[in-house]
Amino acid sequence: DDIVGLYLAALDGADWSGAINGTAPTPVTNGEFSKALGKALHRPAVFPVPGFVVRARFGEMAEIVTEGQRAVPNAAMARGYSFKQPELGRALSSVLAH
Repeated sequence: DDIVGLYLAALDGADWSGAINGTAPTPVTNGEFSKALGKALHRPAVFPVPGFVVRARFGEMAEIVTEGQRAVPNAAMARGYSFKQPELGRALSSVLAH
């Protein structure tokens, strides 16, 4: 719902220009995402891969894989966009219910 809402708001608003992060306002790590997805699916979270394995496989990209980029939609929030699903747990439950 929110990514479509962001697209529509950007198309309707004359002051929307430049890069707009299509992310929720509450960023999470990969580990937090895995736990939330497991909870939403009513299944155990995926067994975590040790950091040294990720670093060996992805090198410099390992930080993005393990920690994420922590992108925050500052431009959308500054323009007054109101997120329908600002938190991951509720967003996953909503998506998986449909």
